[in-house]
Amino acid sequence: MILIADGGSTKADWIAINNEKNEVFRVRTLGLNPAVVPEEELHNRIINMFQLIHIKEDVTEIHFYGAGCGTPKPTAILKNILENIFVNASVVVSEDMLAAVYAATGKDPAMVCILGTGSNSCYFDGQHMNMLVPSLGYILMDEASGNYFGKKLLIDYYYKSMPVAISKKFENEFNLEADHIKKNIYKEANPNMYLATFAKFMFDFKDDDYIKSLIKKGFQEFFKYRVLPYDINSQTSIYFIGSIAHYFSDILESVANTHGLQITEVIQRPIDRLLAYHKNNINL
Repeated sequence: MILIADGGSTKADWIAINNEKNEVFRVRTLGLNPAVVPEEELHNRIINMFQLIHIKEDVTEIHFYGAGCGTPKPTAILKNILENIFVNASVVVSEDMLAAVYAATGKDPAMVCILGTGSNSCYFDGQHMNMLVPSLGYILMDEASGNYFGKKLLIDYYYKSMPVAISKKFENEFNLEADHIKKNIYKEANPNMYLATFAKFMFDFKDDDYIKSLIKKGFQEFFKYRVLPYDINSQTSIYFIGSIAHYFSDILESVANTHGLQITEVIQRPIDRLLAYHKNNINL
């Protein structure tokens, strides 16, 4: 049995295939970002998924692509956890940016961007990912991501710069007590995922001028720091991965056009494309 996983900060999608490359099942766990989730919690999120544990001794290979797996230390932590659970498996842990590349373009050169709970970008030359700036995560970077917009909404609410009508709906949707917010941000696991839950509020009010303005400013910031520094032009293929990009694709396209760029495709969930890439290009 072989497991292929696309792991974001909010959730991780798993697909199990047999040696004939036929899909056996797929499941979803909570996010497995080793840069922000404690080691014990990472372990628990995997072993609590019955379908995975049921086959743990039958798994011979794991290809895991995850948020927070772009630097050696957290990658080693997650790899060790997987090896201890799936004792007969060969485990490869790579960053989620590589999964985005495989899902979006496969082997063709392109600009590939992630706009989900977190954000990132790279230029893929057909063989290697070129990342001009390493991501420093949800506190310092992650422009236009779910947690970025979650922070913006909370800031606007507390500084009373959110329109009154939107503010009242925001109050009805969430527990906005200061102590509750601070506890989730500073003491609980996955503060980035917690912040991103506020961003889901925007999906229901995507036609509101305040929300559209907030989204546009975030996308402009993402292009400034994460797209325009690359040597690209109107002929460059540009792919976006993730729910933020998907739900606000019209605004995303508009911002791209102001810079003379065209978005090739927006992919909400990359797991099926990732599976197809593995079947076609990697000897499983």
